[in-house]
Amino acid sequence: MTNENDSILVFEYFTASGEKDKCIISEAEALIFALLDDLADLKKDVILNKSYENVVKDFKNVNPILIEGDVVDWLKDNASQFKKAIFISAENNNNLYNITKILEENDVKTYTSTAEACFKSSDKSESYEALYDVVPQPRTFRFKIDPKGYWKRAIEHLYEKWQAEDPLTKLKIIIKPLIGVDCEDIVIIEDIGDLTLDLDKIFVPGSRVIVQEFIEGTDVSVSLISDGKTAIPISLNEQFVELKDDKGIYLGGKLPFENKYKDEAFEIAKKAVESIDGLRGFVGVDLIINADEKDIYSVYLLEINSRFTTPYVGLKQIAGFNIGKTIVDLLDGEIAIDDIDVSLDGEVEFKKSGDNLEIRGI
Repeated sequence: MTNENDSILVFEYFTASGEKDKCIISEAEALIFALLDDLADLKKDVILNKSYENVVKDFKNVNPILIEGDVVDWLKDNASQFKKAIFISAENNNNLYNITKILEENDVKTYTSTAEACFKSSDKSESYEALYDVVPQPRTFRFKIDPKGYWKRAIEHLYEKWQAEDPLTKLKIIIKPLIGVDCEDIVIIEDIGDLTLDLDKIFVPGSRVIVQEFIEGTDVSVSLISDGKTAIPISLNEQFVELKDDKGIYLGGKLPFENKYKDEAFEIAKKAVESIDGLRGFVGVDLIINADEKDIYSVYLLEINSRFTTPYVGLKQIAGFNIGKTIVDLLDGEIAIDDIDVSLDGEVEFKKSGDNLEIRGI
């Protein structure tokens, strides 16, 4: 199957598992293609679903491993045959954590965050508690959706309590899955009367959610590289998020994004990543730049993504260094994090358009 000791296992969850949704696949392919190009000089065993057999034919040093079915199941039976791996996956269905755990249990060296770090950052309640009093975060509470609707009453009481603290400012709250990606299933409540049991169709009984105070502002993220102890910010990225039918839809972004709060955003992102053991490789941190300049905080942390995120495909176009190869060299001890020159040259916009992810210089 593989089989050179110096080969590295590489894969992206959706292209390895045979996802057919073209909107998902356009982003997935952009990510895996960027990583394969960065690792062009390394020998690579690349897991692909058989339906994507031909997508890597133009890349160098690639040994395709064609599978059928879910890559997580395949890894359970085959991970022990590999020595090291770098991969791309989102948190859906705990895939990021489960894959990392399987690799760790089979003594595969990973160039990504540890399973424990993936779990802590994927679970929004866990990360909130881990970073409480470390960096500014919106007030956050965790609830379980019960079939009788008691969750609604609990959220109403929380809303009333928060509103009473500042009765002259209309309160908005946001409800999100405990573990979710790309604004998935986010609901914004501007009037507590909108909190109806119809939300059961989005958040099924038994599921867990977090409720946060909604902060108006500019959605941004910070992309970083970390060796597990020290993190270096690469860029501040503007995020294109559309609020539609009280839901947030992630559409893409632009980088680098110049803003007077850039240094503050960098400081918060760096501190957050360095405060959770095991965050390493490429890491993304989502933040909001507060529109209320009278507030005590100008920037709030929303969540940490312990993985390659979409800005990677934009950064690859303008970075003065090879991001993927740098991560491998860094975690192999070939270079020190202070030796990395994270210079950028140019601006890039990446945006979902229909079933495509369009990337263009600006």
